[in-house]
Amino acid sequence: MLQHTWFLYLTEFIAGISVMAVELGASRLLSPYFSSSQIVWTLVIGTIMIAMALGNIYGGRSADKDPNPDKLYRRLLIASIWIALIPVLGKYVIAGISGLIIVTVNESYLVWCALASCLVLFIFPLFLLGTVTPSLVKYTVQSLDDSGKTVGYLGAFNTIGSIIGTFLPTFVTIPTVGTAITFLLFAGLLLVISLAYFLAVRRGFRKMEAAVLVFVVSCLFGHNSSFAFWNSNLAYEGESIYNYLQVQDTPEEAILSTNVLFGVQSMWRKDGHLTGMYYDYAMAAPLMADVPAGEPLKLLVLGNGSGTYASQCSRFFAPANIEGVEIDQKITDLAYKYFAMPKDVKVTTYDGRAYLHGTKGKYNVIMVDAYQDISVPFQMSSVEFFREVKEHLAPGGVMVINMNMRGQGEGSINAYLSDTIGSVFPHVYTVDVDNGTNRELFASEVPDMVNRLAKNTEALAKRPSLGTVTPDQQKEFVAFQRLNAFRLKPYKKGNHILTDDRAPVEVLSMQALDGIIQEEVAGYKKVIKEKGIKGLLE
Repeated sequence: MLQHTWFLYLTEFIAGISVMAVELGASRLLSPYFSSSQIVWTLVIGTIMIAMALGNIYGGRSADKDPNPDKLYRRLLIASIWIALIPVLGKYVIAGISGLIIVTVNESYLVWCALASCLVLFIFPLFLLGTVTPSLVKYTVQSLDDSGKTVGYLGAFNTIGSIIGTFLPTFVTIPTVGTAITFLLFAGLLLVISLAYFLAVRRGFRKMEAAVLVFVVSCLFGHNSSFAFWNSNLAYEGESIYNYLQVQDTPEEAILSTNVLFGVQSMWRKDGHLTGMYYDYAMAAPLMADVPAGEPLKLLVLGNGSGTYASQCSRFFAPANIEGVEIDQKITDLAYKYFAMPKDVKVTTYDGRAYLHGTKGKYNVIMVDAYQDISVPFQMSSVEFFREVKEHLAPGGVMVINMNMRGQGEGSINAYLSDTIGSVFPHVYTVDVDNGTNRELFASEVPDMVNRLAKNTEALAKRPSLGTVTPDQQKEFVAFQRLNAFRLKPYKKGNHILTDDRAPVEVLSMQALDGIIQEEVAGYKKVIKEKGIKGLLE
């Protein structure tokens, strides 16, 4: 088979396409558990590059010592089996590693979990794929006269494969069939090229039979795309280009999560009462804004998500002109299907900052709700972004921002965000959400936000309830906002400023997450220390 040069180039091409597909698949497999932040991407890329470098070294030495192509295609066979097993076992390995590390480390939890998961799941198959290029160079170079051309062709085929392996999973396979089947598809390519070789040389039949059997078993048990394998009561679980998505739909409420392990991104109560979440606090913003008499509230939500904030505002502040911006179209589809988002809420599928840059609209309230757990888009955390928000506020307008993690103290993520906002807006107030880790921040150019909140709350109390709001719901809302006015605290800004050039939001968010996790697992650690693993199981 090796006398056909095209087969060697095809092997190089498939190796290139598989490496990139596994890299992208690795990121998507990890992101529902550890987020899709730059930190996770760095760990994935770094692990893969280390594996490939070690594979290059080993492959070159092995080919010089024993230039038997059987060994290369046997390694590809093993790599294909390993990759095929990732959809079957990967999520259990991640859950097990996370459970072990969460009770043994005190900081950088996300880094250690993601790194350990990468090492266990991906370093070995990518090490094997790293042996391909030096081995093929050994088989294809016939003389020094054409060695440069041959190596150049091999590199070109590998690069072309890598390009296709980058675009195909991102835009085709992951959004349409999911991460699990993506792994199986590219494992199948490696399996086919290996089987073709062994069939041609008429050797290794037992190895082929075993590999095919494992691959078939993997296809039978690994096609299930469920990441939350312990939860069988999900109304929806799937993936988009940007997110892992999970919806729980009960008679009382609908809940959206974009992360398996941490937090709830959106919640909608079907009885129309307040959610008990940060939306209720953020609804003070329309009462703070100076909306001219007789004009509808103009509201823009950057990071509309499942539309809970837009829906609540459309009910309590009707008539209102509400626009939403959400980068993930699939989340918007879920908002209409499961979260009762009104059809008259106009949602644009776009990046929030890019949308601001392209619109001339002015708004009474701009809600920034684009932060998911530790995934804080740096371009929506900088002083340049908040200046652009300020430019799109009508006179007397208010910006409200939901900060997911209540980082405390000097140098926390919320200190950086608040200081940055305070450098743009002269008046900033914050309130912490009860029974959660969220903090709401309100910012405006006008000084009487809190007084206006109290005044407009009392005016709302005297107004008859709207058709979509019952008298009891309106009383509940008024009582909550009265209390909210007393909870608001003025923020004294410091000098931690995030800019487009320097915004280390991932590192800062990770530090906040470490603190939250330590609070949550402190009890479990105490039990293990006093009674051991047996005590924890009991």
